[in-house]
Order: sequence, then structure tokens, then C-alpha cells
Amino acid sequence: MGAVRAVPSVGQLPLPPALPVAATQLLDQAHRGLAEAAGHTDHRQRYATAHLAALRAAAAVLAARTRPEGGRRRPRSAWVLLGQVAPELGEWATFFAACAAKRAAAEAGLSHAVTEREADDLVRDVDAFLAVVESCLATLAAAPEPPRSPFTRQRATGSRSGPRSRR
Repeated sequence: MGAVRAVPSVGQLPLPPALPVAATQLLDQAHRGLAEAAGHTDHRQRYATAHLAALRAAAAVLAARTRPEGGRRRPRSAWVLLGQVAPELGEWATFFAACAAKRAAAEAGLSHAVTEREADDLVRDVDAFLAVVESCLATLAAAPEPPRSPFTRQRATGSRSGPRSRR
């Protein structure tokens, strides 16, 4: 489902570019996941579901700020990538990365993986994180694209850095 953009009429300011559809969908999934987490009576499920909602919010930022890399690369943590792509979210990324082991233990059903208090705290933390992510994405959507010269081309990512010579 694509974003609907209204055409401004005379006297109105143009609307900022829409966020990528994937980013919007992931943010919606994060909100639904947080609501689901808040409704769980089992604190382990509440913790795990809240953490997954935070992961989806991080994925929304990544979808909005990055482009897929070509070739095969070793998988990296979304939290590591988030800290690199959005340094302003670095502390959040570090926090949620530290919560990942507890989430895995909670998902495995370990009885002492997390306490009720930890689950409740994480739900509140994810709620705050979602607000910060929405603010970041709104700022990104409102930022104008840098002007592009019609005389520049993207360079191939090869070992050569100068213009190609003809032979």
C-alpha cells in the first residue's frame, strides 16, 4: 500500500516526500507489537513481544535511511546498524542490544529470564523509543532532498577513483 500524496493547491506549501512504504509498514507493526505486548499477562511474553516491537521500529529507521547493499555480506545486528546509520539513536541501540539475550531466554520459556518489573519497564521504554523513532522519521520526511546536478554521475564502487581512460 503506497503513501497517498495530495497535490498542493495555489498558496499552499508543497508536502514533504513520503517515507518509504517499508518504513511506514514496519512502524505500524511496531505499534501493533507494543499494544500486543501490553496486553500479555505472562511477563516473559510481554518482554519478548515488546523487544520485537522495538526491533521493528529500528528496522523502520533502517528502511528509511539505508539502501540494500549489493553482494553477500555477513549478517549484522540491526542494533549495530542502527547505531551506525542513526547515531542519535545509539544509546537506544546499545540498550536494546543488551536486552536481546533476555528476550531470547524469555522466548525459550526460562522461568527466571525476566521479572514482571523488567517486562513492564521494557514496555514503557519501547513506548518512549517509538516516540523518538517517529520524531526522527518525521524529521527525515520533512528534510528536503539535496539538489542534484544534471552533470554528475554516480561512480561505480571499484578500485579506481579517477575518471576512466579510453583505450
